Amino acid sequence: MLSRLLKEHQAKQNERKELQEKRRREAITAATCLTEALVDHLNVGFQWVGTPDVESLSRPRALGVAQAYMNQRKLDHEVKTLQVQAAQFAKQTGQWIGMVENFNQALKEIGDVENWARSIELDMRTIATALEYVYKGQLQSAPS
Repeated sequence: MLSRLLKEHQAKQNERKELQEKRRREAITAATCLTEALVDHLNVGFQWVGTPDVESLSRPRALGVAQAYMNQRKLDHEVKTLQVQAAQFAKQTGQWIGMVENFNQALKEIGDVENWARSIELDMRTIATALEYVYKGQLQSAPS
């Protein structure tokens, strides 16, 4: 009697294990199907039915994950391109600033030369006037 109860108990346990294993496999299969369905749904996204009108164009269109990923890759590429162009522009701007500073310095030097030339010219006129005055003074004091 005890051995019969033991065998019945073991048989019921085996049945439960098999039923539990069957349910586990069904749950895994159902979860896999659900996951695939969700991924497919997200990848496809929502599409317009028929021709889009002005109203529907003003509403944001839901995109699939794949399309969003492609858009993100395009944006990343554009960002990298923009960074390179911004660096080139900054370098070129620095060169322009250097050229303008050099030009400004050259203008200052020309201004300095111009002031020097005016000073020399004024000194030369002063000397010429003094020499002319001395020459006229000598002519007047000389006996005729």
